[in-house]
Amino acid sequence: MRRRTFLAALPAAAFAGSALAQSRPTNPNLNRPDVHGGDRVDGATYASRSAAWGLHGAAATAHPLATMAAIETLKKGGSAMDAAIAANACLGLLEPVACGIGGDCFVMLWDPKTKKVIGINGSGRSPRGLSLATVRSRLNDKGLIPSWGAISVSVPGAVQAWWDLHQKYGKLPWKDLFGPAIGHAEEGAPVAQTVAYYLASSHRRFNNPATGLEEVANFNKLWAPEGRTPREGEVFRNPDLAKTYRLIAEGGRDAFYDGPIADVIEAYFKRIGGWVTRADLKSHKSEWTAPLVSGYRGVDVYGLAPNSQGLSTLQLLNIMEQFDIKGMGFQSAAAIHHSVEAKRLAYEDRGRYFADPDFAKIPTEWLISKDYARERAKLIKPDAILNPAFPGQAPSRGDTTYFCTSDKDGMMVSIIQSNFRGMGSGLIPDGLGFMLQDRGELFALTDGHPNVYAPGKRPFQTIIPGFATKGGEPWLAFGVMGGDMQPQGQAQIISNMVDFGLDLQAAGDSPRWHHEGGMEPTGQQLGQPGELHLETGVPEATRAALQKIGWKLGPNPGGYGGYQAIERWPGRYAAATEMRKDGVALAY
Repeated sequence: MRRRTFLAALPAAAFAGSALAQSRPTNPNLNRPDVHGGDRVDGATYASRSAAWGLHGAAATAHPLATMAAIETLKKGGSAMDAAIAANACLGLLEPVACGIGGDCFVMLWDPKTKKVIGINGSGRSPRGLSLATVRSRLNDKGLIPSWGAISVSVPGAVQAWWDLHQKYGKLPWKDLFGPAIGHAEEGAPVAQTVAYYLASSHRRFNNPATGLEEVANFNKLWAPEGRTPREGEVFRNPDLAKTYRLIAEGGRDAFYDGPIADVIEAYFKRIGGWVTRADLKSHKSEWTAPLVSGYRGVDVYGLAPNSQGLSTLQLLNIMEQFDIKGMGFQSAAAIHHSVEAKRLAYEDRGRYFADPDFAKIPTEWLISKDYARERAKLIKPDAILNPAFPGQAPSRGDTTYFCTSDKDGMMVSIIQSNFRGMGSGLIPDGLGFMLQDRGELFALTDGHPNVYAPGKRPFQTIIPGFATKGGEPWLAFGVMGGDMQPQGQAQIISNMVDFGLDLQAAGDSPRWHHEGGMEPTGQQLGQPGELHLETGVPEATRAALQKIGWKLGPNPGGYGGYQAIERWPGRYAAATEMRKDGVALAY
């Protein structure tokens, strides 16, 4: 689907019993591979629209109402950070299939005062009362930590990250940032198209006994009181979340981590047989961090260090830089093949080395070095697949949402926030209106693995914001959400803009590839050489050439991530959004 239409401007009555909510699944005119989007008079033929331009600030999120909240916050004198927090609170209501205050948060931002890229790691730790032996006694039929249920829950870090960022970079009062989200939660908001799709999928999953949830009544009470989740355009209200937001607005981070919300979470886990306690919540802290940086053809690209996978983007680009990607041609088989092989090599290192640095020594400087990239690039053949791909030998040593904002003072915020797989763990604490994350699924279980489970440890994290500078000045706040797609997507965006000269919107609308396979940070082996998924817009000649090299191709609909970006130009901003989701980019 090339374009999305959002109907929130219509009155709520327009959706009552409407054909819109009923006919989408059976309309034969919706999925026609022989029909493509309309023609533009200028710009890329495959672009869904042009970028939004403005002088004073910009915002790009996965939901129109969240983008509007960010712009309104900026117009009231708020900073880009204020706008990001206001948007994130709205997204927790409007896009609960991807994010919420039950999840974690990572941020990179350009601080115009220090003229530096600043990072914060807002990921939570495993419960201190949950032992490795207990985790191993609760494994699924694949011998892995279950994707859902109490065993997968780690401490949510988002609210603490918001608080820390606001204390340093906020301009408006903390409580004012929650006004738009509280209003939408109480009044209700029409459900967007992709959100409705994933809500229905979550409903089926969580109500399947094989999922193994300790309880599903709270999910059904909130999201499916009449036996089904809301469809596109139907109005959804969440008064429980509005009450929770009011507690946070008035009580700050303590309301969540050392107050009434923490009490409810602890009581909930005692009731269902889980492990997160008020003490786990109270001890949680964010971590300010200096982002890693590596150059790519004159552009400096930044990524957060492990336990995040931001290093993978930099490794991938470092390897790609060893080849003439531009000379190979846009959307060519050669460009895609070399990029995918770079991804495979980078991800083998991800599976071998990435973990909580408080528990493991990670050879970051070696992994990010250009010398190592040159060594790895020599393994790539132009006409054959490396099989198997393998991690380097280190020298001896002792569903997610992305959005971005910018303001008149030059601050640019790149922020990503997620509950991880789907909506999260499936568990909604009594009366709070939000679901807890299932990040704990991403621990390994093999003794000696850097990412092996331990109490009080942060799991490997997939969510990564993106940032790039040119000549020491901020250039791009960007991200591509979606699990292991994120470094792959980020590298494609940078290559599209740097190698092929695409504009901000066309760089995101360009057809993407997504490779699946190899070693995961959990220790799971997904197979070699894996499967390469291509969007339908990739030329047929490219597909045929990739198959001739030996790639097994698949469609993987919906697996190509979600993109938002803001680009800084002298005296102005451009903002772009993801045509694969329901978002809007605005600037003023």
